[in-house]
Amino acid sequence: MSQHTPLKVGVAGAGVMGRNHARVATDVRDFALTTIFDPDAAVATGVAEAYGAAPVMTAQDFVAAGLDAAIVATPNRHHADLSVALLEAGVHVLVEKPIAATVADAQRMIDAARANNRVLMVGQVERFNPAVEAVKRAVDGDDIISIQITRVGPFPPRMGEVGVVIDLAVHDIDIIRHLTGSEIVEVQPQLARTRADREDTALLQFRLENGVIAHITTNWVTPYKVRTLQVATKTKFVVADLMTRQVTEYFGQQSDGSYSTRGVMSWPNEPLKKELEAFAHAIRTGETPAVTGEDGLRNLEVALRCLGE
Repeated sequence: MSQHTPLKVGVAGAGVMGRNHARVATDVRDFALTTIFDPDAAVATGVAEAYGAAPVMTAQDFVAAGLDAAIVATPNRHHADLSVALLEAGVHVLVEKPIAATVADAQRMIDAARANNRVLMVGQVERFNPAVEAVKRAVDGDDIISIQITRVGPFPPRMGEVGVVIDLAVHDIDIIRHLTGSEIVEVQPQLARTRADREDTALLQFRLENGVIAHITTNWVTPYKVRTLQVATKTKFVVADLMTRQVTEYFGQQSDGSYSTRGVMSWPNEPLKKELEAFAHAIRTGETPAVTGEDGLRNLEVALRCLGE
């Protein structure tokens, strides 16, 4: 296939995230959105018509749709079976986080991608948040001491069958692994179920292989959204607001306790678009994708450890 022929892409699961992917995919030069799969015919048809794609109502029809690439944004429990079927049919896959419902399922997906020489990328969209990129640039080459992340807000009406650890903390587990380049070896989770049959509040403490300590506060009980990332290194303290994308660096502390501050540039890119462009890039070049199946597996493994599973 020539570099200039757009890759035929389909989206599986036309919920909130799937609709976002469909909207963004139509805006990525490397992709031509051809197929939308949702078992709800009205939903599939509505989204497909909005983007000039064809609706399908079964996984079999989606796998047989002649796609080059697929975005899997179905409920987590369907990620593995659908992704494996796609990979075996020669389709490159971008799967929403978490990669799967179980570690064994994640491994099946990784194995299928390898056996069929296809790209498997995991949709850890915060990796592509310009504020996270700016923090990574600011702390690169510096000794990180600790990382603190707060990701809180009201209960989301869209939530299916998972709690805050799988829905929210998986983002932050990935950010911590990405910033440190190290793996999480110790987890100390505190979970509370205040209104539901699953945890809606979590305080998670981690120690990484390289000695960095990290703390995540996440919940669905705060009436307003907060998304902040703070990184302390030997020489500076960097604070980012992941929603406004504002990043501030505090450095050069004097003996009287005063210090200097500077704003760090972060670009106004849409993270989801950067993610889909990275997916297309991995397909075109054969390079390792920005967020691999192994990354997805590690993030899931840590999240499940936090849940005691």
